[in-house]
Amino acid sequence: MILVTGATGLVGSHLISALLAKGLPVKALYRNEIPSIFDSSKIQWVKADILDIVALEEAMQGVTQVYHCAAIISFSAKNKKALHQTNIEGTANVVNASLNASVEKLVFVSSVAALGRIRENQSINETMNWSEETSNSEYGKSKFLAEMEVWRGMGEGLNVVVVNPVIVLGAGDWTKGSTAIFKSAYDEFPWFTDGSSGFVDVLDVVDAMILLMESNLSSQRYIISGANLTYKNLFTIIANAFHKKPPHKRVTALLAEIVWRLEAIKASINGKSPLLTKETSRTARASVNFDNSKLLNAIPGFQYRPIESSIKRICDELKLRFQL
Repeated sequence: MILVTGATGLVGSHLISALLAKGLPVKALYRNEIPSIFDSSKIQWVKADILDIVALEEAMQGVTQVYHCAAIISFSAKNKKALHQTNIEGTANVVNASLNASVEKLVFVSSVAALGRIRENQSINETMNWSEETSNSEYGKSKFLAEMEVWRGMGEGLNVVVVNPVIVLGAGDWTKGSTAIFKSAYDEFPWFTDGSSGFVDVLDVVDAMILLMESNLSSQRYIISGANLTYKNLFTIIANAFHKKPPHKRVTALLAEIVWRLEAIKASINGKSPLLTKETSRTARASVNFDNSKLLNAIPGFQYRPIESSIKRICDELKLRFQL
């Protein structure tokens, strides 16, 4: 039996679809409502929060493999407490429950934010770690500390593998998370920054996770990155796939600093999360390069999908989902 946390998220939902396609038995955690996109008869749904130790321990009964995908992704200062509770305490609970249930293997979905991704003029690899100097987000810190819980579990006898995806591209709720990139391009958002980052198809993330789970590899972390692109290039590819006008106005450093401050003021008034924060503003202007060679060397048969074809598929899926 395979347990998936974060089953309703972008990675978790695509992971479940892939596991079901392989005919594997899946137990999935949900907090509020069972998502309607799945045939529930093929999944054992369990209502449980990873912060609820008792419910989590019960959910682990009979489980041999765990994919821990549940996390909060936020770059808003007001979500600091929630970030630490879910990402750090929740991961500690999953690790402890896995140990108590004698789970055979745990694959943990971390993030390149845990590696300290603000490193200009050098490629980021798995030997690096978060630090105050190399990260500007509380999210990155929370994922780094979550990894510490996983490595602690390894020290106590748990068989673990950690994956560190870059920005994950996939068809999901395009009002939030990385899928919001596609909505911005569809709405012909005119601005672009000079920054760059790694991007990866959610299907590649899922394939890599399953291959790592089924392999003899353990006690390692792997960056999952399909391509390093500038944000302008990425937005242009998406806009072209939607037959929309690509971005054409460059965001200067001064403009970015002004905008995130205005967004902070607006958020304090309306109570909503700001569209741009100090952290996201500066991350978007950083030129970052990710080294994906470790995973490719570890699993020689694994190949990344061409990012252009991935974007076209995702745009087509979003068109169908939202009847565009």
